[in-house]
Amino acid sequence: MGKRESPRHGSMAVWPRKRAKRAYARVRSWNTNEQGLLAFPAYKAGMTHVMAVDTRKASPTKGETLSVPVTILECPPIKIYSVRCYTEDSYGKKVKAEIVIGKDKHLFRKLLTKKTDDAKLNEIDPKQFTDITVTLLTQPSKTGIGKKKPEILEAGIGGTVEEKLAWVKEHVGKEIVVGEVFKEGEYVDCHGITTGRGFQGPVKRFGIGLKPHKSEKGRRAPGSLGGWSGQQHFMYRVAHAGQTGYHQRVQYNNQILKLGDKPEEVTPKGGLLRYGVVKNEYALVKGSLQGPKKRMLTLTKAIRLYPKSKQSLPTVEAISLESQQGR
Repeated sequence: MGKRESPRHGSMAVWPRKRAKRAYARVRSWNTNEQGLLAFPAYKAGMTHVMAVDTRKASPTKGETLSVPVTILECPPIKIYSVRCYTEDSYGKKVKAEIVIGKDKHLFRKLLTKKTDDAKLNEIDPKQFTDITVTLLTQPSKTGIGKKKPEILEAGIGGTVEEKLAWVKEHVGKEIVVGEVFKEGEYVDCHGITTGRGFQGPVKRFGIGLKPHKSEKGRRAPGSLGGWSGQQHFMYRVAHAGQTGYHQRVQYNNQILKLGDKPEEVTPKGGLLRYGVVKNEYALVKGSLQGPKKRMLTLTKAIRLYPKSKQSLPTVEAISLESQQGR
């Protein structure tokens, strides 16, 4: 009889599995080898498929037209709300100065508005700071999702401190579109909050197996609580029921297949289910992305991209506009 093995169930990569603090993610790491703005927020509109020619050199389907699933992201223009100047010591980085330079008519829905002071930008001495970032202001009122309250998120900028400051001065009071940050064929990381599933049992939450049908005290419960640990009486690694979904997660290396400014190119007949009509610039990202429709996702420059993982950009021939209304 072979040795019985029972590997643990459920990833320990992120623990504890608790609800996220807010409905959009906080980005903690940036690809500093890139130039300019390193992130762009977008709203998940739904999925469709495109017919594209496979251009990979070693692919068995090279030159053939394939059906590729894509996620539609609506990307309304963004603004710079404020500039943050950092200093660094043995304890880490600290914000030494924050200058508010942006405004929006819906900003009062998010926070108490402050007076803008663009003139202070000229007083910044790059030699006194180790890093400069910006906080971005989204404009969901330009979409059709029925939301006006903007999101505010911090984003890094690539280059030296002098180059970062020059980039900020160049974009003061201007709207930034997705085409200025990313290009077609580029790989991005997607930061977002997954779809919430509420309170679920260990079978759905961790994928453990069912106990035999004659088991007592629950067939869908864990078979053993493991060794005791102090006064808690069981290890925290044991699969138990609890919050499932609505977690902050990062999906690495997603390829942008197409960027466009004509929404009618991606809006299916009758609009997207539970979303409506795309009204702004859009991005088609290969595959699926986390979170439900209407949720904000943050696209950033890829931070784990290796030369071997890069693939050539498929040639998009057609985008499916078939009705999703079930008629």
